[in-house]
Amino acid sequence: MVVLVGMGEHMGERFLPLYLQSLAKSSTAILAIGALAGMDDLLSALYSFPGGYLSDRLGTKRALLVFNLLSMIGYACVIVIRSWWAVLLGAAFFISWSAISLPATMGLLAQAVPKNQRTMGVSVLALFRRVPKMLGPVAGGAFIAAFGVEQGVRAAFSAALILALLAIVVQQRWISDDSNRRRAPEPNPIRLWREMPDGLRSLLWSDILIRFCERIPDAFVVVWATRYVSQPVSELTFGWLSAVENIAAVLIYVPVAYMADRFGKKPFVLITFAFFTSFPLALLYSHSLFPLVAAFVLRGLKEFGEPTRKALIMDLAPDGRKAAMFGLYYLIRDVLVSFAAFGGAVLWGISPELNLEVAFAFGLIGTALFAWKGRDCRLDPAESESTAASPS
Repeated sequence: MVVLVGMGEHMGERFLPLYLQSLAKSSTAILAIGALAGMDDLLSALYSFPGGYLSDRLGTKRALLVFNLLSMIGYACVIVIRSWWAVLLGAAFFISWSAISLPATMGLLAQAVPKNQRTMGVSVLALFRRVPKMLGPVAGGAFIAAFGVEQGVRAAFSAALILALLAIVVQQRWISDDSNRRRAPEPNPIRLWREMPDGLRSLLWSDILIRFCERIPDAFVVVWATRYVSQPVSELTFGWLSAVENIAAVLIYVPVAYMADRFGKKPFVLITFAFFTSFPLALLYSHSLFPLVAAFVLRGLKEFGEPTRKALIMDLAPDGRKAAMFGLYYLIRDVLVSFAAFGGAVLWGISPELNLEVAFAFGLIGTALFAWKGRDCRLDPAESESTAASPS
């Protein structure tokens, strides 16, 4: 399901700025492209909680059906209506499919995978999510090469519509109906917040501080590497540095998941937070290619315990509230962290070094807070043995 919908999402979405430039005047296209980027960040934050609520209310199987149908409506807007405003309208339906469906997907994983293998399950899911990210733009580029920008983008979205339909078939065929096993959903995020366990709150506050550490310098990393350092690298070399980062991330997913399921999740999440914290400091002292390679390897290692962190959220969330609690967690985190980019721009305007130093300070505080207040969710031996043979 993730591969099918993700392929459709990444085939067309990556090329929408080119499509908008071909549809609108230059000034309108620039504003539309900016609005599209802003919508992506904002809707990713705002859709998380409704996605979790609908998953709890309808059940995972029905909720995923609704989310796919919404994406298909968005694709149809782009295919049928040849206008820049239709792109923005359609994007409201499909651009944040990953965000709105993530709570339901994680809730499904929590049901299907034994608790002592949950981190491995999240890691495998993360690996599968990278497949459409790599292959989708290649397929979209092939459509554009064959048909031109306008016809190529519409052809890519037509293919996305077909893939979304196939994903619905997969969902309805193989996902069990859990609508009769759910608790009464809680539509009020304030009331749901009161149900959030202390351990999950501690993880949330630590995660927010760590994301400030990440987002404050994030948009300026390319500027630092290609313009600011004493021996700048080319844009092509920066692309390869990004590839090195992704390779480092992929290589550690499975072995870390195996160890986290066996030895507890908190140490691996703590190490992850330490990698997040170290990157701004490493970048601060990287002024040529080889130190930058090391810094980007370190940046890739921040994925060290990311699947572990998501699995820990599911472990700490109360039964019957896992999807909604997951959505609330991401709603609070992403809305607050959205301010970090603005603060990062102000800090960079004062001094690039200050930007990296403040990011490092946020990381230190977040890591220390989780080391002090963070909780694990361990299995007792009996539960571990019993869940190992649990059916999907």
